[in-house]
Amino acid sequence: MRRSREWSGRRYQRRAVLHPGAWWLWALGLGTAATRTTNPLLLALLIATSAYVVAARRPDTPTAHSYSAFAKLAVAVLLIRLLFAVVLGSPIPGSHVIVTLPEVPLPYWAQGIRLGGRVTAEGLLFALYDGLKLAALLICVGAANTLANPARLLKSLPGALYEMGVTVVVALTFAPNLIADVQRLRAARRLRGRPDKGVRGLLHVGLPVLEGALERSVSLAAAMDSRGYGRTADVPAPVRRTTAALTLGGLLGVCAGTYGLLTAEGGAYGLPVLLAGLAAALAGLHLGGRRSPRTRYRPDRWDVRAWLVAGSGVAVAVLLTLASSHDPEALHPGVVPLVTPALPVWPAAAVLLGLLPAFVAPAPASAVAPASSPGFRPRSSPESSLKSSLKSSLKEPS
Repeated sequence: MRRSREWSGRRYQRRAVLHPGAWWLWALGLGTAATRTTNPLLLALLIATSAYVVAARRPDTPTAHSYSAFAKLAVAVLLIRLLFAVVLGSPIPGSHVIVTLPEVPLPYWAQGIRLGGRVTAEGLLFALYDGLKLAALLICVGAANTLANPARLLKSLPGALYEMGVTVVVALTFAPNLIADVQRLRAARRLRGRPDKGVRGLLHVGLPVLEGALERSVSLAAAMDSRGYGRTADVPAPVRRTTAALTLGGLLGVCAGTYGLLTAEGGAYGLPVLLAGLAAALAGLHLGGRRSPRTRYRPDRWDVRAWLVAGSGVAVAVLLTLASSHDPEALHPGVVPLVTPALPVWPAAAVLLGLLPAFVAPAPASAVAPASSPGFRPRSSPESSLKSSLKSSLKEPS
């Protein structure tokens, strides 16, 4: 009976997992929508949409706490963009002067660049709109890193892209693991009554974090070597030539078809060439997968909820793209003359479609698993685990 309850609890936890590719398509859709507008109200709505979905569906894993780091990076990018507009000037002419800084004379070969001078409200507003667009794109990428498990995403890649996928996953997991190490060490220093902020705390935390990163890299290299990373199977020469021809021809077809769609003269042949190139590239990837034989244990399924999550992000990107071509003034408010940006109704409603994953995506396994399940153990924070161990060590014997 206990074994049946344990199996039901595991199956219940396994059901509460969405395909990681759906989260990435959703986040990339929101990021594409952010690149189609400079309206600060729409960009703020996109950021709020991604933040709400992350708050509602963030799993309790070490890699899921990197959203705040991406948000801080986005704020830093926005401030740097404004600083450049103040120090180096702005190409936007303006008549509303906020302050006049001392201007540094530059040589003749640096014409077009200035240091100091007039700082106008139009130039600062243009820099704010431009920096907010890049900040929204970074936050959308942070949402994908938070919601999608990189290891599960690697399982879904085709065999031809396995080596490249391992490289990308290792690069993506570096920042979350680094943030988890910093949080763990800062919690340990706080419990010991030592400073964890400022330059002194950073210097004392930096060396253990670097040591942990080196140990993790050595362990990763040993694990990859023991699992036969990089091995290839024997494939006949005609199959290799056909794979190379299909892949190269498909990529050239995709480039030619995309160029045809973007130009007025190539509207007739752009779409057929693009579709033919995609078909050839996919066939080349399928044949290339024979060189890297590997099996998948319990592959993630692309179910109806994955289609809804991915479709909501794609719908936001498509609708914002159509809105930018039909009503460019609403999505790109001008700064000369100064005007108050307005919130367009149906583009804002299109952005709100990105909230669909907060209602249709499964809740994290730690939030939906029954507490009576023997296999369920809630994850505790580093500070709480250190506190519990400290209390148990300080408990007096009875």
